[in-house]
Amino acid sequence: MGFSFLRSILILSLFFKPLACQQPNTDGFFISEFLKNTGLTSSPLYNSSASVCSWQGVFCDAKKENVVEFLASGLGLSGSIPDTTIGKLSKLQTLDLSNNKITSLPSDLWSLGTLKVLNLSSNQISGPLPNNIGNFGALEIIDLSSNNFSGEIPAAISSLGGLRVLKLDRNGFEGSIPSGILSCQSLYFIDLSMNKLDGSLPDGFGTAFPKLKTLNLAGNGIQGRDSDISSMKSITSLNISGNSFQGSVMGVFQELVEVMDLSKNQFQGHISQVHFNSTYNWSRLVYLDLSENQLSGEIFQDFSQAPNLKYLNLAFNRFTKEDFPRIDMLSELEYLNLSKTSVTGHIPSEIAQLSSLHTLDLSQNHLSGQIPRLTIKNLQVLDVSHNNLSGEIPVSLLQKLPRMESYNFSYNNLTLCGTEFSRETFQTHFHGSLDSCPIAANPGLFKRKVTNHKGLKLALGLALSLVFLLAGLLFLAFGCRRKPKTWEVKQTSYKEEQNISGPFSFQTDSTTWVADVKQANSVPVVIFEKPLLNITFADLLSATSNFDRGTLLAEGKFGPVYRGFLPGGIHVAVKVLVHGSTLTDQEAARELEYLGGIKHPNLVPLTGYCLAGDQRIAIYDYMENGNLQNLLHDLPLGIQITEDWSRETWEEDDNNGIQNVGSEGLLTTWRFRHKIALGTARALSFLHHGCSPPIIHRDVKASSVYLDYNLEPRLSDFGLARVLGNGLDEEIARGSPGYVPPEFTDPDNDSSTPKSDVYCFGVVLFELITRKKPIGDDYPGEKNSTLVSWVRGLVRKSQGSRAIDPKIRNTGPEREMEEALKIGYLCTADLPSKRPSMQQIVGLLKDIEPTTHQ
Repeated sequence: MGFSFLRSILILSLFFKPLACQQPNTDGFFISEFLKNTGLTSSPLYNSSASVCSWQGVFCDAKKENVVEFLASGLGLSGSIPDTTIGKLSKLQTLDLSNNKITSLPSDLWSLGTLKVLNLSSNQISGPLPNNIGNFGALEIIDLSSNNFSGEIPAAISSLGGLRVLKLDRNGFEGSIPSGILSCQSLYFIDLSMNKLDGSLPDGFGTAFPKLKTLNLAGNGIQGRDSDISSMKSITSLNISGNSFQGSVMGVFQELVEVMDLSKNQFQGHISQVHFNSTYNWSRLVYLDLSENQLSGEIFQDFSQAPNLKYLNLAFNRFTKEDFPRIDMLSELEYLNLSKTSVTGHIPSEIAQLSSLHTLDLSQNHLSGQIPRLTIKNLQVLDVSHNNLSGEIPVSLLQKLPRMESYNFSYNNLTLCGTEFSRETFQTHFHGSLDSCPIAANPGLFKRKVTNHKGLKLALGLALSLVFLLAGLLFLAFGCRRKPKTWEVKQTSYKEEQNISGPFSFQTDSTTWVADVKQANSVPVVIFEKPLLNITFADLLSATSNFDRGTLLAEGKFGPVYRGFLPGGIHVAVKVLVHGSTLTDQEAARELEYLGGIKHPNLVPLTGYCLAGDQRIAIYDYMENGNLQNLLHDLPLGIQITEDWSRETWEEDDNNGIQNVGSEGLLTTWRFRHKIALGTARALSFLHHGCSPPIIHRDVKASSVYLDYNLEPRLSDFGLARVLGNGLDEEIARGSPGYVPPEFTDPDNDSSTPKSDVYCFGVVLFELITRKKPIGDDYPGEKNSTLVSWVRGLVRKSQGSRAIDPKIRNTGPEREMEEALKIGYLCTADLPSKRPSMQQIVGLLKDIEPTTHQ
């Protein structure tokens, strides 16, 4: 195309210069020694022929004499940090060593009295946190999340009077929260979730932090009262789920709260009293989860005061029987779970007005009447099982079901014509329903075997009798040891049913898979970063509620993905590779071990694996903020309030910044979408050019791009084709609809190349800029068009600006967005040879906005 902006980056340097010797006892020497001793022996980013102040991630004071910031996140550093290295950077104010494999800290680290920001998250640091942390008197931000710290939180934390952000989540801290934390009155963000904390909160905890905005204590064993929360007047995001808090729910609703998760506690009281008798401003609320408590009384009937509510979960409480509440005014609602809340009456037809609704769970209630026509475009999860519903399931709803993630109509008095569903699907999702198809819709009923041979009829009758007898015996034999019912929300853990032995059969909406395991306790689960943990397939069963659909996150092309918490508080996503692998167990383990060693800041880490019979199970880090497809098109289920501690956004509050964003605000700026595009491109570039042999992803798409806790883009599912060997069927090998490169239309072309990944990336880039789906969306002035053909046509006519999503049009220079569309144009060229490499694409994207992403 001859675009002028391509000239400067088509030739990329691949030469690495080793770290040269630095002058002894200088900051450059200390950093050089640190990198050398932690495994980084050569890199183009740290060329000692230049001043240390020019190195990537190194920032010096005005005189260029001392290092004040050192950012070394995701460099693959490993092992112990030796003394007399970074601990000697006497003027250091910011230290970021996150996303590495560091195992222990140097003794002189605690002498860095000028340190303001310390980020050691996502490493392998174990042992107790020493009291020396009190030496960091100037510390404002500390992030030690996702490590293996143990023991008690040190009392010396009381010395950190200026601390604003405290993140110790996903470790093994034990005991009570120390009373010394009450001295940290500048805190506005506290995350101690997913540890082993217990005991009570320190006296005065609720009043100690006048600036506190976010408190996350989820997944511990803390015993608390509503009075511990009632004094937190500035709180906006509160998550204390999975603890032992008691008291009245009324005392927890504070004036500024926007996000509240009180699930899995022991709160009591009447939610309706909160609604009518408190001064709480319900219009602020966007996320409310009160499930699995002991609430009673009535569910309030009028939600008109909470028009911005997106997520509502009241399941498994003790409400009195009452009619279905009025929710038609909740126009923003995305998730509604009223399971086992004693709701009676009919499902109101007005529920179809909730156009954003993604999940609707009304199971285990007393609902009657017919199911209304749920013409909700975004609806993906529907459960109305265990009610008294009757009549026919609307045909329009039946036609929508194959495109939904999950559904269940079992244990009602419903009728349907189920010719489109398999017998297994009918038994699982429509159990107890009546097939009302006319005879003409069941041509098998007319098939008769005509014969006049009496001997043959007699033999056939005897054979059938024997078959039925054997079937009856097998039914009795296996019926006594069947698994818990898949529709039950609360599953009994595997460890409570030790008499169960394999094979284990599991079913989701589109997949049935079997783990041929005789004893679940005998099959090990390998966790790379915690090899000494004794985790087995039994723990996977317990973590995922026996792979229950309630823990199902998605059903991808390679197999279903479940959410779970393994022993030690490890939050994971468990992907079952249901397609048969041609590799032996030893070969598959070797491939998974290799993939587990591939680390990059923009790749979803493979945490571990399990070989359960013929099934290969990959275990990944859980990505809190969902995937790009949901954010762009389907809207996420929950509201994640996440703040970005990165250097480039910490002090920015303008509309183009990317901090303090909710689910809708995530993608409303060009800057953030550019960040996602660049991070995804870097991940693919690393797979193509940084791995030997190169790894071809084969299935790059919007649903493969996730956002982690810190809103960093991460690409998933890389390398899975290696694990399956030659077991990939043609559909998987050729990509997903809308992302299939033109060369795959050639029946003789059955192999993926890096350039086929480039094409798929181009489609994702078009999605990011236009917010339109690859296929099936409406394209102005075009019929039977795809996203690729539509955008390419506009670019050819120099009308690319018409494709830009209106939500980002005024959040950055339109010229930059058009340049990005041109990059997508290059990526989606018909001929693979015309497409640039991912290495070149990274340079092109950096050229668009060179001052934003360093």
